[in-house]
Amino acid sequence: MRYLKLTLSYDGTNYNGFQRQKNAVGIQQIVEEALSHLLGENIRLVASGRTDTGVHAWGQVISFTTKSTVPIGHIPRAIKHLLPGDIVVWKAEEVPENFNARYSAVEKTYQYRIMVTDVQDPFKRNYAWEIKKQPDVEKMQKAANYLLGTHDFSAFRNKGSKPISPERTISKAQWEMAEKELVFTITGDGFLYRMVRNIVGALVKVGEGKITPDEFQKILLAKDRQQAGMAAPACGLYLMQVRY
Repeated sequence: MRYLKLTLSYDGTNYNGFQRQKNAVGIQQIVEEALSHLLGENIRLVASGRTDTGVHAWGQVISFTTKSTVPIGHIPRAIKHLLPGDIVVWKAEEVPENFNARYSAVEKTYQYRIMVTDVQDPFKRNYAWEIKKQPDVEKMQKAANYLLGTHDFSAFRNKGSKPISPERTISKAQWEMAEKELVFTITGDGFLYRMVRNIVGALVKVGEGKITPDEFQKILLAKDRQQAGMAAPACGLYLMQVRY
């Protein structure tokens, strides 16, 4: 038995999230079917985490077991012809028996992209949140700094989350301009269901002057999801990297 780890990128626009579903198409289903065809056996994979409908990934990680003898270096090239163009496997590795893409992860990095524009860009609408007015980035950064460290993130945890501890440790929460887009990078030891989108939604409220950075901190400390407001749209979110 071999234990394999693949790193893949995908455009989540046309899929109902990553997870395999009964009445919709998830990325997991597409990748499992391609791997099963390539390796000649039924493959069931484990992912570092589930991404929602419309969310993208640059560095999603999956793991699985196989009896196949296909050389590890051939997998990215061979599977290319079995996957649609919006899903790409770009790295394959053999890993120890105890490796698990989900439970072995120690840190994840997400990015959220915002585009400030008066006119909707038909080529960007699925890949960034388009807003019309430039937000106050300095205030947004001041608020984001309150996320650093270990906190109870119940205020940014959606209903439907699994009954697990809401405590997470955030090591980076940074806003910057990149190629005419406002990019928020956040790194932590884990994230709750829709936590990043909920955080970005509240931070944009700070940038719009609807709440102050100190009020953002009070929302965090209150642990009340209702106070945080609406989540940012899925289209601007990217899973960038998983560290093991």
